[in-house]
Amino acid sequence: MLEKGLVQIYTGDGKGKTTAAFGLALRAAGQGNKVLIYQFLKPPSLDIGERSALKHVAARIRVETLDIEWDIAKSFKDKKLITKTKSAIKEALERIAETAEKKLYDCVILDEIVFCLSKGLAKLEDVKKVIDRRDPAVEVVLTGRGATKELIAMADLVTEMKNIKHPFDKGLSARRGIEF
Repeated sequence: MLEKGLVQIYTGDGKGKTTAAFGLALRAAGQGNKVLIYQFLKPPSLDIGERSALKHVAARIRVETLDIEWDIAKSFKDKKLITKTKSAIKEALERIAETAEKKLYDCVILDEIVFCLSKGLAKLEDVKKVIDRRDPAVEVVLTGRGATKELIAMADLVTEMKNIKHPFDKGLSARRGIEF
């Protein structure tokens, strides 16, 4: 339904990158667009409020996940898991590139792919394939901390969420329904 799709990035150390992308997905679906959200490093076992809400309200939004159990505090210490994750991300990006090329969705959101790039779990060339091969009318949204200048140069819109103050700084844990 879009005449021209752009590339957007939500990055930075502040809260709200995924929530902003899900909000865009709801807006796009509300206007009749079909949306694919692919979540990297957020396995199906992780109870995420946005994903749960979509099961109830959005027939036009499909959410897929990388089917690898990932724990942000522990998984970077497991070399076998890192290798498995890199391979799974590469395969997922290839499938997503084909999906975007065929315009099966009007909007494709790659949640946490920027973080995956910054940590070496994904390759820029694989993300670039999604951007370059997509139908010209497909919007691509990338989220996650650590967007590089090279990645930013590929985008049409970049928003940086900046952490000014956060309850985590006082030792408060993530709260169901607010942070996840």
